[in-house]
Amino acid sequence: MTKQVEIKLDENQCQGCGYCELFCPQNCIELTKDNFNLKGFLVPVISNPEKCSGCGICVWMCPAMAITVRKNDAEPVK
Repeated sequence: MTKQVEIKLDENQCQGCGYCELFCPQNCIELTKDNFNLKGFLVPVISNPEKCSGCGICVWMCPAMAITVRKNDAEPVK
């Protein structure tokens, strides 16, 4: 059985706070030194999507609401 969790990051909505990286218990998200959005914010990348458990902590912690997580083609985690 394959786990199907999809993480999406709206880079143009992201404010580069880093909370998603800080609070992700699976270390799926990381800030890089060279990934900037159009507003000039340093935005994270989804570095290990296969590790994602779909807990949604990154969604809850994001003040810009720039992250969505879906489990098994279900509704987004809120």
